[in-house]
Amino acid sequence: MPPPKDVVKIAIQMVGAIPQLIELQQTKPLASVLKDVCDAWSLPNAERYALQYADGRQTYITESNRRDIKNGSILRLTTSPDQEAEQLYIGIQSKNVDVKTDSLKKLASLSHDVTFAQEFISRNGLKQIYSIVEEGNDTGEMLAHTLKAFTELMEHDFVSWENLSTVFIKKIVSYVNMNAVDASIQQLSLSILENMVPTSRLLFEVVKKEVTLDRLLTHLQVTNAQLQLKAMALLIALLLSATDIERRDMMDYLREKNIRQFIHKNIIHSSEPLGDEMAHYLYVLQSVSLNLCEHRMKMSMDPYSQEQRDLLQSLRQAAFESESEAPAGTFSTERRRSLCAKEFRKLGFLNNSNPAEDLRRAPPGLLALDNMVYFSRNTPNAYSRFILENSSREDKHECPFARSSIQLTLILCEILHIGEPCSETAQAFYPMFFGQDHFFQELFCICIQLVNKTWKEMRATQEDFDKVMQVVREQITRTLSLKPTSLELFKTRVNALNYSEILKLRQTERLHQEETLAVPVLELREKLKPELLELIRQQRLLHLCEGTLFRKISSRRRQDKLWYCRLSPNHKVLHYGDVEEGVQSPPIESLTEKIPVADMKMLLVGKECPHTKEKSSGKQNKDVLELAFSIVHDVEEYCLNFIAPTRYEFCLWTDGLNVLLGKEMTSERTQTDLDVLLSMELKLRLLDLENISIPDKPPPIPKPPSNLNFCYDFSHAEQ
Repeated sequence: MPPPKDVVKIAIQMVGAIPQLIELQQTKPLASVLKDVCDAWSLPNAERYALQYADGRQTYITESNRRDIKNGSILRLTTSPDQEAEQLYIGIQSKNVDVKTDSLKKLASLSHDVTFAQEFISRNGLKQIYSIVEEGNDTGEMLAHTLKAFTELMEHDFVSWENLSTVFIKKIVSYVNMNAVDASIQQLSLSILENMVPTSRLLFEVVKKEVTLDRLLTHLQVTNAQLQLKAMALLIALLLSATDIERRDMMDYLREKNIRQFIHKNIIHSSEPLGDEMAHYLYVLQSVSLNLCEHRMKMSMDPYSQEQRDLLQSLRQAAFESESEAPAGTFSTERRRSLCAKEFRKLGFLNNSNPAEDLRRAPPGLLALDNMVYFSRNTPNAYSRFILENSSREDKHECPFARSSIQLTLILCEILHIGEPCSETAQAFYPMFFGQDHFFQELFCICIQLVNKTWKEMRATQEDFDKVMQVVREQITRTLSLKPTSLELFKTRVNALNYSEILKLRQTERLHQEETLAVPVLELREKLKPELLELIRQQRLLHLCEGTLFRKISSRRRQDKLWYCRLSPNHKVLHYGDVEEGVQSPPIESLTEKIPVADMKMLLVGKECPHTKEKSSGKQNKDVLELAFSIVHDVEEYCLNFIAPTRYEFCLWTDGLNVLLGKEMTSERTQTDLDVLLSMELKLRLLDLENISIPDKPPPIPKPPSNLNFCYDFSHAEQ
């Protein structure tokens, strides 16, 4: 007979005593449970003790989290959080250096626990930490423990960052700005400032003023990867908290200091592999930089702006300079206007009498004009060749430069997500972005020449304009997906992907997707489905058995906490637990937490998950919503919350959990996998029927023969 749900069997340890094996009644008050445990070991004053997990993060057991205790858990009897907080509060004020150091070390290790943190902060413990930092007498190991404890205590959000004194902040800043400081202290100081910056405008201004961009660039140039990472984190926090004008000024300064080239050479192409956090920060830096184009992208052309009209005229003059060299008095105003209109038509403007009208659409707005001017000034030969080559073609076969440039700018903005907010989890950056100044404009210069090349390959006319631009979009996206490391490599690959290659790729993909629609084949398809779905189920369960590394995403964009979850080989228990950075596949024995599959009630995804509802007060992150899922177990309020690292992992895990719950697999990946398997199986079975038409109806069954005398008589042969 299974034990009641409110009873869990656990072991309780204590140093120097024989462990107790007890049945913990969850309905019994925790104080009574502690009294019984203490009585069994003849310990007085049970109120001075508490239970905590013996493994993992060693969290204290409270009335609020006791339901998380599972069968087989190992707990430890230890000093209660209030007693521990009191002892450490006194210990960190000790005049004895050893006592003070040990107390700070223990404080740093216990501060992650919310119960202990509450007790310590309630005793005004943070004030003592402030004093230790502000006095500045302690250095080295003692200071590192102090800063670590402070960081952990502030993570619980019991105290506002705005309560910090100016002296404290300047002391933290001094550790970042000084050279002769231990790297671990600088890392912790950078981390504190990173968490401080987004909380208020005042703190942002203080940190921006005190920690110069030059100083952050110095930290980025060190060989210590962790220090480099924390410096990048603070730089990103400053950029995201800045106003548009401040952000533009900061990015201009960083460009002057050649930060892109440094990142390209020393971070992206360093001997050390790029971690997930650094990849995310590089993605954010790329997004912030590209979003500087948003202002021009959303600004329509003003026909009354002399500056903008001059830019427009410069395009015409650069293309038809020799034709415009005639003295001003040679032509009448009417004749000159007619000549200009003719030249603007050759440039590919739809409204040749008033080309400013073509640039009134935003997006791409003035960004398209900027790109055209950049192309004409920085690659004048290519620009002239483009215009003159198309001027010599028939009207219907000429590739319109201006119209193509406007549409291409819009396509590039969409592909590069210009004007969209940064994702909190994305890591997709383009290595070539960091190897080139004026990346967007240089990319445009390559792609506008690609438009002309593709136009000629397609032998397009004006009616084919949209088709050509669709092909160009496909050429760009396919090449970008290969993650070329430089613009030169991008140029080589995108030009190699000509129209005939695109047609071949489309045909290949279409053949993979096409399936014969004959009735017999459809019937065969339906018969094969159950067997192939079972194969997919087995694959999903095998993936769950291998396990996956998940990240804990907090409200402050920190992504440094990892945990691992995997299914037991007998498919009966989910094992999970915290792991350190760099651990790829921890053994199942090291994962201390577990959930019996029999206790799982349901699977929640997206907005239904409790950990996404908690964040709904702020800006809801679409990426996180698409990757979030939760397992409800025991009673409904207890959930194990996940944020999958990728959409692929999300699909495999939700499918696998649905299989364990006895439900249908619902992810888009299931349908994709099923389609691939069905297509392969059908092709194999129909190999012998190649080029043979399959009838919709089976052939008629012939009439039975008039007699069966043709049957061979085996009895005679045996005799």
